[in-house]
Amino acid sequence: MNADLTGKKVAILVADGFEDSELRSPRAALDEHGATTVIVSPNTDSVKGWTGEGFGESIPVDCELGTVDSEDFDALLLPGGVLNPDKLRLHPEAVEFVRGFFEDGKPVAAICHGPQLLIEADVVTDRRMTSYPSVRRDLLNAGADWVDEPVVVDQGLVTSRTPADLPEFNRKMIEEIAEGRHSGQHA
Repeated sequence: MNADLTGKKVAILVADGFEDSELRSPRAALDEHGATTVIVSPNTDSVKGWTGEGFGESIPVDCELGTVDSEDFDALLLPGGVLNPDKLRLHPEAVEFVRGFFEDGKPVAAICHGPQLLIEADVVTDRRMTSYPSVRRDLLNAGADWVDEPVVVDQGLVTSRTPADLPEFNRKMIEEIAEGRHSGQHA
């Protein structure tokens, strides 16, 4: 894929406990295609990922959550991990930040447990989606059409199940961000 994302600014919203590979692999793909990636977090200085064995290395936070708006970005990436979305959905600022991308029809990519934050933002009704299997019932109860596929795209919303799906997830995420706004994505 030769998509050029030069000039596109992508927010990566995370709290401590994000799945390390679900941030690093998509971020590398975005960077490789010319996007500017920005780590946004309720944390002020750094955020720690989860590697399956425990907490991994810290990465610097570029922007504190309360200092940015969805209007500042072209797209949003929501890595999973069990702890990360659970912490984020307790922050009203995170929920509003996510909702803003849907209101503006901007691409959103969420993997693994990341869709839990989309449920809290009330943007999954009538959306075809996938996720980590344990999030299935939550998505169905919130009105989503859940399917067990490696990657699902629905009007600019890209969802995926696990780190094993990252190659397909990254490819579709890049495609959707290259396409830009999607008129059918409004919350």
